[in-house]
Amino acid sequence: MEFKQSVIEGLAFYVYALVDPRNNKIFYIGKGKGNRVFQHAEAYIEENTYNLKLDTIRSIISEGGHVAYYILRHNLEEREAYIVESTLIDMLTYSKFNHENQLTNIIVGHHQWDEGIKDIEEINALYDCSKIEAKEGDCLLLVSLNQSYNQKKAKGVYKRVDIYEATRKYWPIGLEQAKKVNYVLGVYKGIVRCVIKVKSHKWFNKAEDGTIFKKPRCCFDGEICSDSLYLNKDVSDYPFGSGGSIRYIL
Repeated sequence: MEFKQSVIEGLAFYVYALVDPRNNKIFYIGKGKGNRVFQHAEAYIEENTYNLKLDTIRSIISEGGHVAYYILRHNLEEREAYIVESTLIDMLTYSKFNHENQLTNIIVGHHQWDEGIKDIEEINALYDCSKIEAKEGDCLLLVSLNQSYNQKKAKGVYKRVDIYEATRKYWPIGLEQAKKVNYVLGVYKGIVRCVIKVKSHKWFNKAEDGTIFKKPRCCFDGEICSDSLYLNKDVSDYPFGSGGSIRYIL
């Protein structure tokens, strides 16, 4: 199945939904142009990988059905399509709205980690924050997200898929200092937006986008602590300094 060229030109960028005809439930939200909407169903034959989206498509087809396609918004600029897609994914996956995850999307909305759904308490926590207090024995590494938090404006090495990736790499830190760090705190506009409990770290001479570093930079591995006492805390007492990207709290 494919669109004619005249249809493709009329659609421009669009946001679409894949629907299971057995229960009329949306199971995937995406954005694209051209024949992107149809490529998922084709992929179940061509790809050997297994994920919830492809498994749903295989199940529909094995029972003699066909995926139903819906264009939700069209004639969009790419940036507009990102926003519409992200909003819809947020609405259909936000845990407080949905007791059962309705979508098979692996990646959440493109701006869910900065401009996504938040309740009133979370909004207040972001913009009316108490000062950070480090627990005894914790070595905190503050890292600046000024170049990566707003992904609509991020470029080059600062383009990241989520806030975890933005917080964990690539930092100009010495080997001995890296060994001491318990938590990496992603900071934007003086507020801690992400907390990673460090499990390990490694060094890179080159970033994923091809940027070559003058000296090896550190990339931390760990887990996001969504209930950390450090999250949404004011760290304005610990400024990065002119051009600085890291700061320690010992």
